[in-house]
Amino acid sequence: MKVLLTFYGDESMRVDRTRENLERVLSAWQAFDDAAREAGVLIACEGLEPTPSATTVRIEGGRRRIVDGPYMETKEQLGGFALLEVADLDEAMAWAERTPWNGDGCTTEIRPIVDYAAIVAAS
Repeated sequence: MKVLLTFYGDESMRVDRTRENLERVLSAWQAFDDAAREAGVLIACEGLEPTPSATTVRIEGGRRRIVDGPYMETKEQLGGFALLEVADLDEAMAWAERTPWNGDGCTTEIRPIVDYAAIVAAS
């Protein structure tokens, strides 16, 4: 099954990072990527630019409305994702626990990817 791990946290944690801290974080993510790739489960793992770089598109009354920045003001922002192919939810949770994202009030959401082929086959 394919799952998307989405990483949420307070964006202000990115501010004032020392070079040493940044190197430690990047090294930890590289170790996670390497382990997931070696295990054959990693499809993609990426960080996202801060929310002020976002562009939101909405269609209202058949017209496109563009908003610079995030759509909602929230305490936690989406900071990145990992797309994995795993055997089951237990394996997905084990990988979620291994990400450097855990701790400091951060949240990892695991969401299964819809398997349209299985839905069609079952109907």
